[in-house]
Amino acid sequence: MKLNTNLKIIFMGTPEFGAIILEKLINSDYKPILIVTAPDKPVGRKQTITPPPVKIIAERYGIQVLQPEKIRNLELEAEFRDSETRRKKKAELSSRIKNLKPDLIIVAAYSQIIPKEILEIPKYGCLNIHPSLLPRWRGSSPIQYAILYGDKKTGVTIILMDEKIDHGPIIAQSSVKIEKNEKSRSLHDKLANLGADLILETIWKWRKGLIKPRPQDEKSATFSKILIKESGKINWKKTADEIEREIRAFNLWPGSFTFWQKDSQLLRIKILKARVYKKADHFLSYPIGKTLVVPQNEIGVQCRDNFLVIEKLQLEGKKETFSDDFIRGHPEFIGTILK
Repeated sequence: MKLNTNLKIIFMGTPEFGAIILEKLINSDYKPILIVTAPDKPVGRKQTITPPPVKIIAERYGIQVLQPEKIRNLELEAEFRDSETRRKKKAELSSRIKNLKPDLIIVAAYSQIIPKEILEIPKYGCLNIHPSLLPRWRGSSPIQYAILYGDKKTGVTIILMDEKIDHGPIIAQSSVKIEKNEKSRSLHDKLANLGADLILETIWKWRKGLIKPRPQDEKSATFSKILIKESGKINWKKTADEIEREIRAFNLWPGSFTFWQKDSQLLRIKILKARVYKKADHFLSYPIGKTLVVPQNEIGVQCRDNFLVIEKLQLEGKKETFSDDFIRGHPEFIGTILK
C-alpha cells in the first residue's frame, strides 16, 4: 500500500544494517531526500576503495549522498574548540541539512555522535534505530554482546535522540528470541528487518502525536564495547561455554582465532564452528589449550572446565575445512597446545 507521507526525511547510516533499513524505507514510499554516510574506505588485502553499503543503496535509487569525515570530532574538540576551520565545516554541514527543511532524520548505525545543532533541525526530531532492547547494550556492539552474555532475547529500540549515546527516550520497541545456536550474522539480519518494519509502523504514529516517549531506566543500563580485530583472539583459560558463545558472537566481526606453533612457524587458525563437550569423570585433566581427538574423530581443546569441540576451522591461507579432514591432513596438530 502506498503512503501519502509528504515527509522530508534524511537518513544517516553506514553498514549493511542501515542499508537493509534504508531499502525498506524507500520501497515503502518513505524515500529520503538525502543520505549522510561514512566516506569510502580501503577494503581487503588489495585495499580497494569501497563505498559503504548505505551509499550503494542510495546511488541505486538516485538519492543525494553526503560523506563527511567527521560530524563531530570529540578527540579534537577540547584542543581545537575555537578552531575557525572546524567551526566553519560544522556550520556548512548544518546549513546544508537546514536548507533542506527536513521533517525527520532517521539514524541506523551511523557510528558518529550527532551534534545538537543537527538534532534540533527536523520538526519531528531524530529517531535512532538501535539493535537491542535499550537500556540493555547501549554502544557499538549490541548484537555481539547479546550472544556473548547468553541473553535469551533481544530486539530493536527506536529512541528520540539526544546528545548522549543511545540515551534518549524510547519511542518503540520490538523483541525477538535468540535461538540456541544463533550467530551474529543471522541475528543481525533478523534485527535489521525487524528495525525496518518497526520504523515503518512508528513514523506515522509519531507524526500524528500518538506516541508518548518514555525515559530509559538508567539503573538498568549496560554497555557494549567497540570490537577490534584482536577481540577475536581466543583465551583458552575461559570456560568452554564462554568460548563457544564468542565464536557465534564474533561470526560477523571480528571472527575467532587461535595460534598453532608448528615447528618454527606460528600459524593463525580461524575457528568457524564449535560446540561444548562436557568431560566425563574418566577423562584425564589436560593442560589448558591442549588438543586431542574426541568422539566422531573431531578436534577437542581443553578449556578451563570442559572441552571445546572444533567442528569447522580454517588454517591461515587455506580453505575452511571440517575437523576430521584437518586431522587427516595435519596429524601433528593433535597433542599441541594452542596459544
